[in-house]
Amino acid sequence: MNVLITGGTGFIGSRLALRCLAKGDHVRVLGRTANPAEASNLQLIEKSGAEVVIGEITDKTILFGLTRNIHVVYHLAAAQHEANAPDKVFHEVNVIGTENLLEASLKAGVKRFVHGSTIGVYGTLRGVINEESPCHPDNIYGITKLNGEKVVLSYRDKIGVVVIRISETYGPGDRRLLKLFKTIDKRVFFMIGSGENLHHLIYIDDLIDGLLLSAESKKAQGNIFILAGEKPITTNEMVHIIAEELDAGIPKIRAPLFLFLLMATVMEAILKPLGIQPPLHRRRMDFFRKNFCLSHRKAFDFFGFVPKMSFKKGVSETARWYREADDL
Repeated sequence: MNVLITGGTGFIGSRLALRCLAKGDHVRVLGRTANPAEASNLQLIEKSGAEVVIGEITDKTILFGLTRNIHVVYHLAAAQHEANAPDKVFHEVNVIGTENLLEASLKAGVKRFVHGSTIGVYGTLRGVINEESPCHPDNIYGITKLNGEKVVLSYRDKIGVVVIRISETYGPGDRRLLKLFKTIDKRVFFMIGSGENLHHLIYIDDLIDGLLLSAESKKAQGNIFILAGEKPITTNEMVHIIAEELDAGIPKIRAPLFLFLLMATVMEAILKPLGIQPPLHRRRMDFFRKNFCLSHRKAFDFFGFVPKMSFKKGVSETARWYREADDL
């Protein structure tokens, strides 16, 4: 099978590429090398046999060549962490870029288009969240990802589209949670707020299982699915499990959430108009304040998705990878 993965030098995209290569697919990747992690992932997937194109999803001129002879597209490229970028960048990447890729896929005869979205489309909700829960995104990333979903679903009668709302993902290769591991390991971590907010993380291998199943399932076509891990845990539980794995002791210092939210708001107001990345911004505070308790029942009913990795075991595997990479 011929597969195209956009965002293929990112964490999720590169690990999906490796899995597809391992099962014998021809893998074409659209990626970037904007940071050392992406450059490292590029070397890894090229060495493993992927065909890599360095470029931007906003470059319409390369999309028709990318989709030629492709059977399945996994669209994971997104504007996500660029807190200093103007809103129009998020719209150009997450909405216009998605629509242009759909058009190219349609013309190339692509059979399945798996769109990587985010649980960020829900904003702040209480209780168990499923695919029918109302979406109230509260930042430009969530807003444009929701609009991107709508574009994808508008093609459901033309191409086999599937929308996957991806939960907080971790595992070997992840650099986002590395900061948390490092601060706990160095015993400089402190909790902001009560630590009782819920995270519903998914281990990278479980996520890839779900993505592949969604691409293979005829029943999944035209639907939205949540992919999340075994069960939700609090921030306190996350920190305790990581601290135990690192033999670092349980952090005891706490700081008020409202103070950090105030500082983040001020920094954004001053630095964002200047095009400077704020060292602290409100989306970063989401780790300490948002609650996610997610149902993946629909994914189980439609294509048999069952997450296998516990957070404790996943943390052990992730810490081992960090140590092997000399990051811890």
